Amino acid sequence: MATRTDAPTRREQILKEAARLFAERGFHGVGVDEIGAAVGISGPGLYRHFPGKDAMLAELLVGISGRLLTGAKRRLAEADGAAGPDAVLDSLIEGHIDFALDDRSLITLHDRELDRLRDSDRKLVRQLQRQYVELWVDVVRRVHPELAEPAARSAVHSVFGLLNSTPHLGRRGVLPGRGATAELLHRMARGAFASAGAPAGSPAAG
Repeated sequence: MATRTDAPTRREQILKEAARLFAERGFHGVGVDEIGAAVGISGPGLYRHFPGKDAMLAELLVGISGRLLTGAKRRLAEADGAAGPDAVLDSLIEGHIDFALDDRSLITLHDRELDRLRDSDRKLVRQLQRQYVELWVDVVRRVHPELAEPAARSAVHSVFGLLNSTPHLGRRGVLPGRGATAELLHRMARGAFASAGAPAGSPAAG
């Protein structure tokens, strides 16, 4: 989801390869030497950047939760009243889709390895995620004022489940192009919110 074009730092390279390997083979199935080999340095050389695998995992999971929240806040600030709530919701969906398509390994890692974090790191992840959810809930309720807060929150979690299903969609070469997949996910997300806000028995409610 990043837009920067400068070369990644060595630390960022290590985290990217660690995320890939952890997602493919599990946290305990990957050794420090293998992570080092993936970035062209010795295993012990990694300790100049991280004290161990636990620190890598914490930075990956805390980091992505923080980046999602920061990105959502930035999108809201950029709107700054100039865009209507529909445009703001579209922007939030686009940002999360970028994450879901570009950082699939982090989704897998979160699902499988979150409980391996220290209590303090796990609580921080949950805190950041709650703030991210509540930001979405506020925007969704501006688009669909008929939704009560609990229903809006449930709809947001459901849409996250939809968008975060990307690791299960199959290999990249088997899927439509990135643009077509992003467009499909966007339509489905907006459709889910519209359905949640539609009166029972209406066409939008199914």
